[in-house]
Amino acid sequence: MRIGIFSDCHSNHPALQAVVKAYEAEHVDKFICLGDTVGYGARPQECSEIVRNMASVTILGNHDAAVSGRMDYSYYYEAARHALDVHTSLLTGENIEWLRTLPYEHREQELSFCHGSPVNLEEFEYIFSLDQAQRLLAVYDDLARVTFIGHSHLCKAFALSPSDVHEVVATRFTVRESYKYIISVGSVGQPRDYDNRASYTVFDTDELTFEFKRAEYDIETAARQIFEADLERNFGNRLFLGV
Repeated sequence: MRIGIFSDCHSNHPALQAVVKAYEAEHVDKFICLGDTVGYGARPQECSEIVRNMASVTILGNHDAAVSGRMDYSYYYEAARHALDVHTSLLTGENIEWLRTLPYEHREQELSFCHGSPVNLEEFEYIFSLDQAQRLLAVYDDLARVTFIGHSHLCKAFALSPSDVHEVVATRFTVRESYKYIISVGSVGQPRDYDNRASYTVFDTDELTFEFKRAEYDIETAARQIFEADLERNFGNRLFLGV
């Protein structure tokens, strides 16, 4: 089975549309979204509709939790708080209720899908550095064979043995029997690795192969939508840089 795994659409409708189009050539059997459908961008309602119709499983992200009243976001910086308030007003009651029902984690076939770290799921902790991945050695036995995460907006992969961790520096690789893996799938709508293309991924459960992929999209339209909305302009400016 080929699983299309994507995350952090962040209300970027043109980017999500481009990823949907790119997946048409990937012969994917099912889709899983790792959260943060909303936040930052200008089209939370449209993105929510696409993800609801597309994904077999959608995980709760921290921005989703904030908009749906499942977490306190008063400590977020002002522009992010304001975007979440705006999104709450733009989403239908049906889509807010959908966000309220999303799980923190989904497990199947020795695979785990969550938004941030698989430890303390409700805290949405980051894993994008070797040091952060090494902390998971303390719970090695509890980890799934492969854990897919979002949240950092970075494309990263770490291979863990019971006593060591190393970063996998490849855009395509095979999951090896003697390791467990933490794979951060990047962001559809707000990439932050200095590559401004939308990120999406494919995992083949038969071949045990994983691949990072990117899709060009209409950044100018996505940014203009933000500029025309009651949102922080930098949310649009940074799309051009991928930061």
